[in-house]
Amino acid sequence: MSRKLFCEISPLTYKISILKERLQRYIKWIIGGEKYAKTYSDQDLPQLAYRHKSLIRRTLGNVDMALQNNKAVNLNIAASKINNIIIRPKETFSFWKLVGNCTKNRGYLEGLLIKTGTVDKGIGGGMCQFTNLIHWMILHSPLDIVEHHHHNSLDLFPDFNRQIPFGTGTSIMYNYLDYQFTNNTDNCFQIKVHTTDTHLCGELRCLNDLKNSYHIVEENQCYTKEVNSYYRNNEIYRETINKQTGNLISKELIIKNHSKVMYDHKHIPVEKITENFSTN
Repeated sequence: MSRKLFCEISPLTYKISILKERLQRYIKWIIGGEKYAKTYSDQDLPQLAYRHKSLIRRTLGNVDMALQNNKAVNLNIAASKINNIIIRPKETFSFWKLVGNCTKNRGYLEGLLIKTGTVDKGIGGGMCQFTNLIHWMILHSPLDIVEHHHHNSLDLFPDFNRQIPFGTGTSIMYNYLDYQFTNNTDNCFQIKVHTTDTHLCGELRCLNDLKNSYHIVEENQCYTKEVNSYYRNNEIYRETINKQTGNLISKELIIKNHSKVMYDHKHIPVEKITENFSTN
């Protein structure tokens, strides 16, 4: 039997571990040497690099719809912390440094959380949807992602009006699991974001038009039955295309997913199931 990690011994040791991780992040923010984006502008940068929106209330298994309504409130509060942020050359965008801790005193409500691979609820739940939106826009740009955590080991919910490929999401937890990207270009970028009654909406804008376009493609998508469990598999690639010539400059593998399905198997498309799949 393997020894438990310190954080697994008791609820107290778990809290101590979280405090340690948060303290390390605070120290890194202060003396780490990164130049973090902190300037806002109400004036839109002239070029639209990418636009995306995501549905706020979705059918997610047996999740209480009240948690989804609370998520809408949480997303709206966080949007005010992100909207109009400017990311200049050599600056790094940090989600948690801008949004801060999502506490009850700041107006956040109890929402859906993904914690240690399971569905849970807690104050400020729903922020993963925010970083999912930002991440999807950044994938369609030349900006460099420097911190990104996946929660793709499990496929927790059946698809409902899915707009982007499975496995391109993010996992965040204040403040030690962050989402960050750095502007290593000579261009200036801006994130605009707001909520409507139904959607979280975002734009990535820039000062000068981009020379390349970026496309995210999914390949080898299937479900596999392995012993008594089902797994979802796919490969996500990013294609970089020269906008002037239309030529493919590069195609890079972003992630290869092999995720255990945690919902009722009746929601899996039968035609996409493969028996006895080997991941080697």
